[in-house]
Amino acid sequence: MGCHLCNKSIRDISWLLNIPRSTVSGIITKWKQLGTTATQPPSGRPRKMTEWGQHMLKRTVRRSHQLSAESIAKDIQTSCGLQISTTTVRRDLHGMGFHGRAAAAKPYITKCNAKRRMQWCKARHHWTLEQGRCVL
Repeated sequence: MGCHLCNKSIRDISWLLNIPRSTVSGIITKWKQLGTTATQPPSGRPRKMTEWGQHMLKRTVRRSHQLSAESIAKDIQTSCGLQISTTTVRRDLHGMGFHGRAAAAKPYITKCNAKRRMQWCKARHHWTLEQGRCVL
């Protein structure tokens, strides 16, 4: 006794089950090639950084965000016992949205300059918006 879907076209099966034609086609192709529709193990090497390791990495970076990738890798190795490279640390940090940036150099305002700025502002506090736009 056969299946009631065996003699149907992909379009008919898709319509009967209310699933996309591409899904039906993929399942039929997988069955013909492998003899099963079970999910196959993924190809490639498993990731070195576990979910817990990524959590620890994020905590480490948020706690002290000026550490180098080398020091973060050493910290993760001691705390989690994972032997990971600095390249792995950088790749995972980029994936989490952390990127290395040089801090913008912002000069300090001297007391003399602060006093001059305050005098300038006080002399012009009665200005209209249009007069202020002329300065900018």
